[in-house]
Amino acid sequence: MVPCRPVPPTYSPCTKFRRDLEARVASHFDSSGRTRHGCWRLHLKTAILMIWLAGSYIALVWGATAWWQAIPLAISVALAMAGIGFNVQHDGNHGAYSRHSSLNKAAALSLNLLGGDAYFWRYKHNIAHHTYPNISGADNDIYMGPLARMSPYDRRYWFHRFQYVYVWALYSLLVVKWQLVDDFRSMIRPGVAATVVPRPRGWDQVYFWVGKTCFLTLAFGVPLLTGHRLAAVAGLYLVTMAVLGITLATVFQLAHCVEEAAFRVPADGSRRIECEWMAHQIETAVDFARENRLLTWYLGGLNFQIEHHLFPKVCHVHYPAISPIVEATCRAHGIRHSSHHTLRRAIRSHVRWLRHLGRANSPQPAKTRKSNPTLGGSLSGSQR
Repeated sequence: MVPCRPVPPTYSPCTKFRRDLEARVASHFDSSGRTRHGCWRLHLKTAILMIWLAGSYIALVWGATAWWQAIPLAISVALAMAGIGFNVQHDGNHGAYSRHSSLNKAAALSLNLLGGDAYFWRYKHNIAHHTYPNISGADNDIYMGPLARMSPYDRRYWFHRFQYVYVWALYSLLVVKWQLVDDFRSMIRPGVAATVVPRPRGWDQVYFWVGKTCFLTLAFGVPLLTGHRLAAVAGLYLVTMAVLGITLATVFQLAHCVEEAAFRVPADGSRRIECEWMAHQIETAVDFARENRLLTWYLGGLNFQIEHHLFPKVCHVHYPAISPIVEATCRAHGIRHSSHHTLRRAIRSHVRWLRHLGRANSPQPAKTRKSNPTLGGSLSGSQR
């Protein structure tokens, strides 16, 4: 018998803060005359990333003759794949890449060529994660089973005291598990935590199987047919996906699994989150390295995670412009807005959070409780 999925949480009613923030951001686009979707800058970036990936792959398969040549090229392939994921498929799946639905669909399906599946990812990311970020039991992105503890509301095991050391190995296996296990398991039994996922039909079924076939052909078939040994092909596949997994996981964790982010569960005896949706989005996400233009370019604006969660249908190229608007509105309404000035500080915060969760059962570390008296405290500023 298949167990019933839990009832999804609900939020408190909309407040003046949400209306004010939406009005200010709308005024920005109206006064600037800019579209909320992608523009020539995004299209140029797409071309650069695609050329980067194709060039790295061709050089790896047909040009590398020694391991010291192959490994850097495999890393380059991984970073190019991550760049396409951050910038192209991510905006495409959110409908932010273009005002034309066909271009959004094409951008989203780039994920299928990278070994994932746009259909299942849309439910897992767009719906389960974006609707219920950092809510235990609803946001599957913060759940790693018993192997690691990302939320203070998850059960703690004795070995979690070492998770800040070994979790990077788990991150390195993320993509291999996703490509070869999770998507196929989702096809057999769809569903993400409290989110119901219907089994794909029609063209979504076609995209799934064609995508998997193309990816496996590129990852294994073409290298083997060009004379490379199976051990070398398998080894380089693991190196590539390990780098890709660490890159993807780290970017996500720096935005949500850090000391400054709030974690919540519904109030006792109900499914209500005692916070309005928009305030919850802000308090459960943390920006980082907002002044680093190169990192912002590569990450597709995902270092502006607060802005992305508030306006996921806005193309990432606009996040630097609307970030000051969001922060100023938060300050005006007493909503806590957090950011790390540099990438290094964000990584250190993630490591400290992992160490804290491995050692204690309290909802937040003492350092965070001092600066933020409640999980939904009212502080606006940057952690420098």
